[in-house]
Amino acid sequence: MGIGKWIGGMIGWFAAGPLGALAGFALGSLFDTDNMLEEPEQGWNKTQRKTTDPYNTGERNGFLFSMLVMASYIIKADGKIMHSEMEFVRQFLRSNFGEGAMQQGDQILKNLFEQRKQMEARNPMAFKTTIHDCGEQIARNMSYEQRLQLLSFLAALAKADGTLRDVEVEALREVAQCMHMSAQEVDSMLNLGGNTLDQAYKVLEIEPTATDEEVRKAYRAMALKHHPDKVATLGEDVKKAAEEKFQAINAAKEMIFKARGMK
Repeated sequence: MGIGKWIGGMIGWFAAGPLGALAGFALGSLFDTDNMLEEPEQGWNKTQRKTTDPYNTGERNGFLFSMLVMASYIIKADGKIMHSEMEFVRQFLRSNFGEGAMQQGDQILKNLFEQRKQMEARNPMAFKTTIHDCGEQIARNMSYEQRLQLLSFLAALAKADGTLRDVEVEALREVAQCMHMSAQEVDSMLNLGGNTLDQAYKVLEIEPTATDEEVRKAYRAMALKHHPDKVATLGEDVKKAAEEKFQAINAAKEMIFKARGMK
């Protein structure tokens, strides 16, 4: 039972607090589904065979569940569950973690939406408060670099339907603030992969009026905090996603360097 394996790996910092409370509902029903995978390596744990360190397993699975919790908030920021956004999560999970993880993650998201509905029926602000509390728990227990990787996924999710709405940007900034991150970091992640010079400056978190030396300094800072090795303990698949982000940051730097005639 793949799901039991990775739930077991979450016992640790993640097991208590608001994330633990959400997990009780969102994960519990998966034990009773008919399509449970028999081979854990087809699901969340497919890259965990490379390490016997239980802390890494718990760290990884805590990251993945936290990602789904925050994704459930971003997806419904505009009051609707868009097919394109759900498909973005499915494809991300399928390509990085396998078909089993996609099936399990899809059900976890649906359970979180149902849990939100039930909570808000009693108190319209209940789920928002819980998300804020989850963000604080994440901030206390995840490294800064891991939170940056989580934020980059959420930013890509918000852009998945091709239209970035103000309410989605506001939700991203709200989640970032709860995780002790800045609005500037949200803007940086939202502009990754852009093809304009203005977007490139936002990626590096600087103004177009910055000096050449300030540009170099900003890039060095970005390269340091976004280096893929900083999230290596989360698994090779998460590291691969971080490498793609790192390449986008390098592309933004190259665009600025070329425009300025810098080497």
